[in-house]
Amino acid sequence: MQTIFVQIKCDLGMSYRVAEATVDLVEGVSEVHSTSGQYDLMVKCHLDEGADIGHFVTEKIQKLPGVRDTYTIIAFKAFS
Repeated sequence: MQTIFVQIKCDLGMSYRVAEATVDLVEGVSEVHSTSGQYDLMVKCHLDEGADIGHFVTEKIQKLPGVRDTYTIIAFKAFS
């Protein structure tokens, strides 16, 4: 299992709609958080090992209505 975090910058006034669409329509999304700063949302995703991360982000997240920009972070190890 691969874990990635995708930060999303939304069109003005679209953050809540994008967050809801991300949770409802994108398989592999486990959490969506609103954030302050350059990006509006932080999305935690779990993908199958070997899945094409670039394809996932460009086809599943960037095509959602209201998404203006994304920034992807690949996670290596979780500490708890």
